[in-house]
Amino acid sequence: MIDQFMRLAIEEARQGWQEGGIPIGSVLVREGKVVAKGRNKRVQENNPILHGEMDCLHNAGRVGSYRNTILYSTLMPCYMCAGTVVQFKIPMVVVGESRTFNGARQLMEAHGVNVIDLDLAECVAMMEAFIREKPELWNEDIMEL
Repeated sequence: MIDQFMRLAIEEARQGWQEGGIPIGSVLVREGKVVAKGRNKRVQENNPILHGEMDCLHNAGRVGSYRNTILYSTLMPCYMCAGTVVQFKIPMVVVGESRTFNGARQLMEAHGVNVIDLDLAECVAMMEAFIREKPELWNEDIMEL
């Protein structure tokens, strides 16, 4: 069963895909309440650093300490987003999947972040379909041009 916060992240990812973007969604949670949601908007806003996690944190605004938050993401964060997790001292990241992109799990864990990979078939299927549909956009997103 997918919890409510990962379900919101998946909804963000699907919305981004419908907008012509890359289907990666993220949700920031504090004490069981949603602080912010976001999605990858690199295409929609022509912004190379607006990954799902970055959009979510941007939408959260200034929240003071992140030490009691959990960041949900449909895909394992890349080094840029993982670096932000480490910098903000976010203690836990819950990930939908890392099969299509293994990201920077080791970086986060090396800095004490608890990373939980749910390996959700729904997230894997969404990314695999997107990568088949738009391989050039995916390769641009992960800097494999």
